[in-house]
Amino acid sequence: MARPADRATADELCAAPAPHAGSALASPGATRALLEAYGLATKHRLGQNFLVSNAVVQKIMGLAELSPDERVVEVGPGIGTLTLALLAEAGRVVSIEMDRELEPVLSAHAAAHPSFSYLMGDALRVSAEQIIEAAGGAPTALVANLPYNVAATIVLAYLQGMPSLRREVVMVQAEVADRMCAAPGSRTYGAYTAKLALLARVTGRFEVGPGNFMPPPHVDSAVVRIERDPIVDEELVPAVSEVIDAAFAQRRKTIRNSMSASGYPKDALDAAFAVCGIAPTCRAETLAPEDFVRLARALAPTS
Repeated sequence: MARPADRATADELCAAPAPHAGSALASPGATRALLEAYGLATKHRLGQNFLVSNAVVQKIMGLAELSPDERVVEVGPGIGTLTLALLAEAGRVVSIEMDRELEPVLSAHAAAHPSFSYLMGDALRVSAEQIIEAAGGAPTALVANLPYNVAATIVLAYLQGMPSLRREVVMVQAEVADRMCAAPGSRTYGAYTAKLALLARVTGRFEVGPGNFMPPPHVDSAVVRIERDPIVDEELVPAVSEVIDAAFAQRRKTIRNSMSASGYPKDALDAAFAVCGIAPTCRAETLAPEDFVRLARALAPTS
């Protein structure tokens, strides 16, 4: 249980004004003091590695390019290190945190910053309606140091489920960033890359080493900026995504064999390949996202 003096120190840290595009908590000393004041420790099962580099926070904010009228959603705020920087740039911030033990810290932030609110729960279970209500309107950006075990899923799910998001600036594991940035034909290009490209494109990236966290993770990290730039109408995304999943289901097989094994009739596939000018003997990783859009349209029922 924290002593009154400790709690006062923690509240002061939560309320401390952050420098422009930085955070008062982005240092090992400030992070350690806040954790000790609240009797907290990192939880490896939740992927908690607290960012302690103000330089990285500033680079994230530079990539985010927030304006004072924007509403931002953040997933996995932890003790609020990035949150404080977001509050200095955006009009409203709503954060979603799973770890109930961090609620007192987030509550202190909310008391110090009227433009901040938070939701406790699983970011993949919290509804868009809940987020919009907490933010006082539809968010325009997702900016977060994401929990690495669900980062890729959150990036895509929020783009699909919240059309108001114009961009996402997220810290992810470096190999996940590689998949997001991959080009057709490359080793890291896969179903996820193609599905992400249906709605958005990566327009920025920088690397973040383990030494910028406390404790240091065992993986390298990267921050990517993803801008909404759809290549297909929203109502067609599920159908195109199904085609992509079927095409990559058996990656070592030809696209015809992989998709037929997933239930697509071979005669329908052959007709669609002919219309699209796609060789049935090619493999999925050689096709661009636009090719999957054309293939899905060719396979769509005509009635």
